[in-house]
Amino acid sequence: MAKNIFSGTGVALITPFRKQETIDFSKLEELIDHVINSGVDYIVALGTTSEAATMSDSERAALCQFIIETVNGRKPIVLGMGGNNTRAVTDAISQTNFDGISGILSVCPYYNKPQQRGLIQHFKNIADVSPVPVILYNVPGRTSCNMSAETTLQLAEECPNIVGIKEASGNMSQVMEILRCKPANFSVISGDDALTLPMMSLGVCGVISVMANALPKEMSDMVHYALKGDFKKALPLHNRMLPLMNAIFEEGNPGGIKALLEIEGRINNQLRLPLSKVSKTLYNKMSTLYNEAFPSK
Repeated sequence: MAKNIFSGTGVALITPFRKQETIDFSKLEELIDHVINSGVDYIVALGTTSEAATMSDSERAALCQFIIETVNGRKPIVLGMGGNNTRAVTDAISQTNFDGISGILSVCPYYNKPQQRGLIQHFKNIADVSPVPVILYNVPGRTSCNMSAETTLQLAEECPNIVGIKEASGNMSQVMEILRCKPANFSVISGDDALTLPMMSLGVCGVISVMANALPKEMSDMVHYALKGDFKKALPLHNRMLPLMNAIFEEGNPGGIKALLEIEGRINNQLRLPLSKVSKTLYNKMSTLYNEAFPSK
């Protein structure tokens, strides 16, 4: 690819629900317009933050189509497509219409605990059938499966259609090893909001962000400053957001970010079981942090 369209700030979109737990498409449209107008670089649809795991196939299809139509070519869209059954994932990719989709984000297989050689074959099969670029997603805190730096680098070297990795292991040594040895056209993307700035100082090209749902301009400004090497301007933004970045994950994602979006007045704080709302204590804490850090919002 001549240009890395997955550089900068990608926002892992939440899914607003009504009190009846149906998808609130009007609030989603408002949110999409808000994050685009605030400077995010691309949209991630049907990722973990979207609660896609609690949706039916028809809901996921409707949500994806709505996001494509609402974005309307203004920004690239990355579609979450992963699982722990390789054949099911490749079949789903083969049956998907990718009009309006610029890439897929594919999580490491969860629950099965595959060995590294299994991960290599899993992602090679996905890359072989995907008509769009593939971004790997390593998040061992959710999957109980860490993709090693060696595995990531092998996939980067051997699969031209695997163009990057969202690294959410929290293991900075692993991230540095990938950055040290990766091909020049392979992107490493932060999967941790709070670690984004230090990771970018090492060469990471941006973030797929949860916080960008609520603070899209601040996250985008911080990332864009860092991409220019202007850490003097990026650091105050990082420090301003850091307490909230930590707070929204205290009781899990997307419970925290949905509470913060309600504090901002953008959505109803509604989740689908087995997820539940954050505690009143955490909600009040986030409200206080938000009003202290962003009194003019």
